[in-house]
Amino acid sequence: MPRVVLFQPQIPPNTGNVARTCAATATALHLIEPLGFSLDDRQLKRAGLDYWPLVDLATHASWSCFDQHRRRQGGRLIAFSSHASQFYTDFDYQPDDWLLFGRETDGLPVDPLQASNARLVIPMRQAARRQPGGVRSLNLASSVAVVLFEALRQLDGLE
Repeated sequence: MPRVVLFQPQIPPNTGNVARTCAATATALHLIEPLGFSLDDRQLKRAGLDYWPLVDLATHASWSCFDQHRRRQGGRLIAFSSHASQFYTDFDYQPDDWLLFGRETDGLPVDPLQASNARLVIPMRQAARRQPGGVRSLNLASSVAVVLFEALRQLDGLE
């Protein structure tokens, strides 16, 4: 089963919503610190509702701690970036993939991108991007849900 990884998430409700999606799909959630909030944050807990006991949650003190853990576990690191060129739907997911998403404000830095086995994008209509003040990216929780459900669809991981 693929695993969801959030690199230094900053907005508690986004992470809470991702946790709820992970609970609903029995997908492990890995958080790379530093976080922009406490795991006891009221907004985080509220967004995740009462599903937190169903979340297989792991935290990692830094990118290097996570990367060491991932390498011991095996599997490909799949990074999602608005600057990638390959569509997330044109990729063959594997059960041991790590689906890596960046910070809400500035995405993934160079080290995680360079460490990834693939860089994928969720396409948006160019017209929406070209407008003054256009849309730069999708919401983190929405992005995770879109990608995770595509990976599970391909892997026949949905009931």
